[in-house]
Amino acid sequence: MDDRYGTDVLAAGWRDKGRKTSRPVAAELDLVVEVAGDGYCGAITRVENGNVELEDRKGRTRVFPLGAGFLVEGEPVALVVPTAQPRGRRRTASGSFVADDGRARVALPSRILVEGRHDAELVEKVWGADLRTEGVVVEFLQGVDLLHDLLRDEPPTAERRYGVLVDHLVPGSKETRIAEQIARGPHGVHVRIVGHPFVDVWQCVKPAALGIARWPEVPRGQDWKTGICRGLGWPSETKEDLGLAWQRILSRVTTYRDLEPALLGRVEELIDFVTAP
Repeated sequence: MDDRYGTDVLAAGWRDKGRKTSRPVAAELDLVVEVAGDGYCGAITRVENGNVELEDRKGRTRVFPLGAGFLVEGEPVALVVPTAQPRGRRRTASGSFVADDGRARVALPSRILVEGRHDAELVEKVWGADLRTEGVVVEFLQGVDLLHDLLRDEPPTAERRYGVLVDHLVPGSKETRIAEQIARGPHGVHVRIVGHPFVDVWQCVKPAALGIARWPEVPRGQDWKTGICRGLGWPSETKEDLGLAWQRILSRVTTYRDLEPALLGRVEELIDFVTAP
């Protein structure tokens, strides 16, 4: 006689009969998955150190360990580290396709200017491969106040254009006044000045990349970088402390996805400007 209850209730695995197993799925970027435990749903934006980062439609991110506990189209899956793909075109940190020959071009006479070393290091980390392919050199000014002197000593031309990236380019700021003066001046046609609205390029890194909800508020009158470090509980007493803080921030940037859109579009605009025929 067929016993629908089975013959041995103590047999191994009797609780798992009929239960769906999780099939392994590669944790590819942009794959949308659901967390089985709480219903959180998001696209994969990062896979590292045995964890996967998901970003929901509101831009909020959460980190989970790889493995089982996820759903794809309602089916249970176990997320695993993607295997390297030997074929197909690779992308740079900026999202561009890697050039076929991978060789840098001879430097163009046109160049991109940024306000300081941190700006230059961030641009290099995300757009460095693209800039070398295009032959674009990035230099830092040590302050937008020195831009007038540079244009006087090395005036731009149609063949040598300057793209300038500045911090805190908002209505009424010193940076905006300087940009407007240059745009109206004799060199304006060969200079493109753009910027982001943040006090410093540090804020161009998304808080989620650092594992925080938002950047700390800095009291008026306090040095901004010092205030940020104190708000995050980092050492802040010396220039070395601030330099190490920046390296800590920069180390969390691996792709353009870690940066605010307010910076992304502006850098792309400058690259187009200085490489236009």
